[in-house]
This record gives sequence, structure tokens and C-alpha cells, in this order.
Amino acid sequence: MEHDNLVRKIIHIDMDAFYASVEQLDNPDLKGKAIAVGGASDRGVIAAASYEAREFGVRSAMSGVVAKRNCPDLIFVKPRFDRYKEVSKQIRAIFLEYTNLVEPLSLDEAYLDVTQNSKNAFSATLLATEIRDKIKKKTGLNASAGISINKFVAKVASDFNKPNGQKTVPPEEVTTFLESLDIKKFHGVGKVTAKRMYHLGIFTGKDLKDKSESFLTENFGKSGSYYFNIIRGIHNSPVQPIRLPKSIGAEHTFRENLTSEVYLSQQIEKIALELDKRIKRNKYSGKTITLKIKYSDFVQQTRSKTLPFYISDKSMLVEHALQLLYQEKLQNSVRLIGITISNLNTSNKEIERSKEKMEIQLSLPF
Repeated sequence: MEHDNLVRKIIHIDMDAFYASVEQLDNPDLKGKAIAVGGASDRGVIAAASYEAREFGVRSAMSGVVAKRNCPDLIFVKPRFDRYKEVSKQIRAIFLEYTNLVEPLSLDEAYLDVTQNSKNAFSATLLATEIRDKIKKKTGLNASAGISINKFVAKVASDFNKPNGQKTVPPEEVTTFLESLDIKKFHGVGKVTAKRMYHLGIFTGKDLKDKSESFLTENFGKSGSYYFNIIRGIHNSPVQPIRLPKSIGAEHTFRENLTSEVYLSQQIEKIALELDKRIKRNKYSGKTITLKIKYSDFVQQTRSKTLPFYISDKSMLVEHALQLLYQEKLQNSVRLIGITISNLNTSNKEIERSKEKMEIQLSLPF
């Protein structure tokens, strides 16, 4: 079947300030206040911020020190991931009432392919509204949604009317919608890439569309073809109910910077133990070991090695991580260290089966 005849109806659901909203839901005293989940220690990092905190410039991945400077009245709350997973399961169950084609991206967002759905409904827009209403009734939390012909446009659209809103971009409006956007609004275009595009005179989707594919690949490598296609509404990646991980890892940020390989080797033992638990829980093994080192000046370095065989136990993780640690001298004192195992023994068979189910045609209203 030609892609031109393949029009999907994709919904991207994104929970609004999920972790922070769960905390405000469970503790009414926090409602309407600027709160941050995590980041309480001197070296802590914010996992999530309420919308009240975001008004002061507090964002996820920001250090707690900077967040407190931006918002002196900020309330720090300890993360409760077991609780977030519990709520996430309730939300996932609602998704599955409508379609089996659900691709979770994290605890708080997912893609749904409702081209064919359990309700036999024609309108993806009405389905998104119904799903959001059901989430609110079941959990007390707000969700936003984007609805369009593919995952990329749906993802971009879900940010458009946040919080607690939704936007539909039907097929005939995709080009106009994308051309009008600031390039930094494009999913997959980070701050560094956006800055490079600005220097090249690319400020909007329209500017991006005016550039040839050869120009984009020359300046952005393989990503150039991706940018060339998405601005034309071309993104044929199906919703994948089974998303096999490419890697699994564990890391730790230290209260005080470490300067000695001896101290770091002790920490590697602890991190490898945590990683060993995660590997065994998921029954994975891998061939590539990567040691991540973040220095006190926030410069990040990775050192990797690929083995001719799969490993999965703690002793092997420690052995090869230590070899990577002593591979070269440290550049500075260290604030974070992590171990990742990739090149996993996972199979693509189940994903291929899910792709086969995606060969569907459609010419119904959004």
C-alpha cells in the first residue's frame, strides 16, 4: 500500500505537570502553590515543577539551587515513583479501552492509534476529549492532547493548548500548521540545533521547508533528511505497542565532588549492583558497556567498549566499568557517574508484528 493512501489518526496524550499534579492531588495544602518534585538537596535536580512554579522559570532538569533562586517560596517535595506508576497504570488502562495500539513514552505520555478503535468512533477529536474527561474523572488529573495524521504532528500539537487543552491538526491543515511554527517548537529540535538553524536563517517551519534536502543533510547530517520530511508532514513511524529498549543504565550524583579513581571505583560497585537488579528484573543482557562521567564543571564524558559476548551479571559490569574508568586520567573532579549496558539481546519480531497491523486505510473526518 502506498503511504499516500495511508492516513492514520494519532492521538498524543500528555499529562499536565504529572508528578507535581499528583502531589498536589494527594496533598490539598500544596494546591495552587509553587512546588518542585525533587531537587531539595544542594546538588539535587528538579524532576517536575507545578505550573505555579513554572511561572517563575522553574523547569524540570534544573538544579534545585537555581530553582530556589528563581522562586524563593518554592516548596520541594520528595518524589514518590511508586505512586506515579500506580496512577500511570490507571491512565494506561483507560487508553486500552479505546485501542490496543498504545505506545507509552514515559509514565505521563503516550501515543494512541485510533484509526480503528474499540468504540467504532469516526472522530479522533471527540475520542481525545472523551479520554481526557475519563482521565479527569478517574484520577482527578488534567491531560492535554494533540490529534493528527502522524506521531510527530500529534506530539507538537499536544503542546499547543497546554495545560488541560487539545488541538487537532487535520490532514488539510498540516502544512499550514507546521510552516507557521517557530522552529524551536518542533519535537526533536533542541536548543543547540535551534540555535544552529537560526544562524542559517531558519526561524520558522516555512524557512525550513524552503531549504533543500542536500542543504539540510550537509548541515545536520542524517537528521537533515528527518527535518526535510517532517516539515512536509511525512513521518511514517507507526505507533508501537511494544517498545524494546536500546539500553538500560543506572547513575548517581554525589553530594560532594570526587577526585580519586579509588573513591569512584567504590561507587561503581554500588551502581553496578543497582544496574544488575534492573537487568535481571527485565531479563536483559548486552554487549556494550558505557561509563558516563559528569565533571564538576558539567562537562560530560562517555567511555565505551563492545564485547564479543553478552554480559548481565554484576561482577562483569564492575570489571569492564573499572577498565573504562582507568582508561584515562580524570579531567576534573566528578559530580556524577553512571553505567549503561546497550547492544541488548532484544528481538524486533514483536515490533514487526505490530507494524503489520498498521496497514490501514482511512478517509474519515478528524
